[in-house]
Amino acid sequence: MFLLFLASPVLGETQETGNGIFERVFPDATSFGPLEGSPLARPAFRNDRIVGYVFHTYSVVRSVGLSGKPLDIVVGLDMAGIITGAEILEQHEPILAIGVSADDLHTFVSRFTGMDSRQTPTVHRRAPREDGEIQAVSGATISSLLIADAIYQSAEAVGRGRGILAGAESGIDLTGFEELGWNALIQDGSLQSLRLSVREAEDAVAARGGRLFSQGARPADDTAPFVALTAGLASPARIGRNLLGPGAYNRLVGSLADGDQLIFIAANGLYSFKGTAYGQTGVFDRFQISQGGATFTFRREDYIRIDRLTAEGAPDPREKALFVIHAGSGFDPARAWRLDLSFGGDSDAGPVTAIRSLEYVLPKRYLATSEITAITPPSADLWRNVWLDRMPDIVLLGVVLLSLGTMFFLQDMLARRRRLYQAFRYGFLAITLLWIGWYASAQLSVLNVLTFGGALRTEFRWDFFLLEPLIFMLWAYVAVALLFSGRGAFCGWLCPFGALQELLNRIAQRLRVPQIRVPFALHERLWPIKYIVFLGLFAISLGSIDLAQTGAEIEPFKTAIVLRFLREWPFLLYVGGLLFVGLFIERAFCRYLCPLGAALAIPARIRMFEWLKRRWHCGRQCNICATRCPVQAIHPNGTINPNECIYCLKCQTLYFDETVCPPLLERRKRRETRAVLAAGDGLED
Repeated sequence: MFLLFLASPVLGETQETGNGIFERVFPDATSFGPLEGSPLARPAFRNDRIVGYVFHTYSVVRSVGLSGKPLDIVVGLDMAGIITGAEILEQHEPILAIGVSADDLHTFVSRFTGMDSRQTPTVHRRAPREDGEIQAVSGATISSLLIADAIYQSAEAVGRGRGILAGAESGIDLTGFEELGWNALIQDGSLQSLRLSVREAEDAVAARGGRLFSQGARPADDTAPFVALTAGLASPARIGRNLLGPGAYNRLVGSLADGDQLIFIAANGLYSFKGTAYGQTGVFDRFQISQGGATFTFRREDYIRIDRLTAEGAPDPREKALFVIHAGSGFDPARAWRLDLSFGGDSDAGPVTAIRSLEYVLPKRYLATSEITAITPPSADLWRNVWLDRMPDIVLLGVVLLSLGTMFFLQDMLARRRRLYQAFRYGFLAITLLWIGWYASAQLSVLNVLTFGGALRTEFRWDFFLLEPLIFMLWAYVAVALLFSGRGAFCGWLCPFGALQELLNRIAQRLRVPQIRVPFALHERLWPIKYIVFLGLFAISLGSIDLAQTGAEIEPFKTAIVLRFLREWPFLLYVGGLLFVGLFIERAFCRYLCPLGAALAIPARIRMFEWLKRRWHCGRQCNICATRCPVQAIHPNGTINPNECIYCLKCQTLYFDETVCPPLLERRKRRETRAVLAAGDGLED
């Protein structure tokens, strides 16, 4: 292990700002100013002219990594919104810290140089398939996603705050999002309403000397709505995206010019705010927007039809539409505005018009703040896009997990059919190794446990854990399976390295490699090693997650599974040694060293069901199951230790085997003897 500590690169150390880092991320600048503005950034000068800005992602958006600790990247942004360079200053990622060199990190962040900050690239585990895609650091997909997200969220914030990107002049947050229903948007003021009853509308027209309704056309109910109007600024994603849905909103925003604003209007009642004249004149003459001394009217080309509203609890208004106020018109979405609705009737002197207004004030939550003090979560669509991108893998893993769960519930039927059990067992292990492990790199690790514990102690967010869908699904499945089968669902069936050990040992047995059975007295004294290792790593992680990550290299998972043996020789020597020992002692690493197995074994006794069958003969008259258990989880007295059992079901195949299990063998012999005697009696007769 000493060699492993020496070979592990030490990353994540906080470096001092300087040493030419600003010059490297903005090579065209000749000098840099002090931190200033909102959000904080340093102006970059070339010959006394500002050519862009340099900033820290942690200062701008309080970016954190998977570990829950600061993730700080220095980024350069020019006046055209192009990223001029990026360099990691501080990180504490649990996967990046082990087995990934500084060159790997530098290569990844350098790929953002020259990219447009308006167009967030897609980060993939595999090689890019088209423009706008970046390959993640091998074995560190989640951390790669968080790095990319930190760069682009902070670049957008700085770009908008300095007027480089669209929306900056408005001083409002256009990109922030949380899923909200219709009632929530009404309650927080994102949408505001005007309701005018028949009586109120009639009184308004009467005050102008007119009649709203002709003879006989007046409704009988005075309180019925003449018009019930709801309006609001739909440009912010928190409003527009909830109203329209992500697909429609993104397409619409993408079709607008920089600085264009959207006004949402919906209405029920007797009166149409749109009217019909616009079909001939091209002008909507029944309403307008007023702000200060300016008036904004709308033409047919400014009108965007809405088919339906997607916000939860949204009504289905008779009329609903969006209207565009174009950039350069002088409209400021951050300031209060007024929607003036005109309606009228007749009088003896001619037409009469009345006006009622809806006063709209954008809630303060949408106004750009001068300082960010809280951690900014990953972009709202980040984990959803990852899940959509990996949907085929997610579906396949779901099928695999469903088949395993079905097997657990029907385990007796499978155990009675030994050949079918063996085909299922080794076929499933092959899928676990080849697909879950080497293809999908979905090897669970004690680092996941340490990271989860660290997140609980800092600021826990599901967003970070949802960024790796297969790992999330496996952990969710294992958590539920702990209630039914203890650690066995993972250790015995879903661990790629465990599958590798068992398959290699199976080949060794076929080649008649001698198997070593550790004396039980020694065996049970070696059990505690893995628990000591886990508790030690957990204790170290409370003080230094980086040191705990280095110590977690006792797990060979990254070398053998995630990186597929493409590592430095000390790691390969260590893994090779474990696999070599495993040829003689089946699953030697699982038995004595695996800290993840220990972490899962600790809660193993809380399982609700004991589905592994035993007879009173076990441990008294027979020890065949104990002798043949691949991890020696059965005590000489016949009891199964749930902390060590990997639920491989081998003991259950023996339990139902009439040719092996002594009680069944004796019962079969008695049955055959009775049959022979009965046949003899028949012959005598």
